[in-house]
Amino acid sequence: MDKKSKPVLNIVLVEPEIPQNTGNIARTCAATGARLHIVEPCGFKVDDKKLKRAGLDYWYLLDITYYKNLDDFFSSNQGGSFFFFSTKAINIYSDMKYPYGAYLVFGKETAGLPEELLYKSPEKCVRLPMIDEARSLNLSNAVAIGAYEVLRQWGFPDLLCEGKLTKFDWDAKVNL
Repeated sequence: MDKKSKPVLNIVLVEPEIPQNTGNIARTCAATGARLHIVEPCGFKVDDKKLKRAGLDYWYLLDITYYKNLDDFFSSNQGGSFFFFSTKAINIYSDMKYPYGAYLVFGKETAGLPEELLYKSPEKCVRLPMIDEARSLNLSNAVAIGAYEVLRQWGFPDLLCEGKLTKFDWDAKVNL
C-alpha cells in the first residue's frame, strides 16, 4: 500500500479538560500513526508540562490539528465518516465496521459529547460496554480501546506486529 492510499485513523477530542489524558492520547496516536484533532476550548494550555510529560518524547511523530469549535471541525472535515463514542449510545463499538479514514469522536471528561450531536446520528453512536454502576472509563483508555478495534479491523496497517527480545532470539526458540 503506498503513502497516498495508506488508511488513516482520526482521533477527535472535543474540549478535553485533563492534560494527562490528552498527553496519553497523543502518545497512542503517535504510536499508531493516527491523526489527532483537538476541538477547543481545552481545559489547559497546549504547552502544559503535564500534557508534554504524558506524551513523552513522541510529539515529533504526531499529526495534530486544532479547531476553534465543533462547527469549525465539521466544516473542515465535511464528508468524513464519524463515530461518536458515548456512554449514552445504544450500539457497541466492536459491532461497527469502520471505513478507512474514520473519525472517532470523544467528548470532554466531565460531560461527554453534546446530546444534540448524538441524537442527530444514533446509528453512528457507539459505547464501550460496562457495568451499570460505572459512570465511564478514563478517556485515554476509551480512545485506546476504540483505536485498536479500528486498527484490528484494518489489519494493523503499517504497524509492527512482532517484537524482538533484547537478550534472546525468537527464531532460536524451539516451537513447543
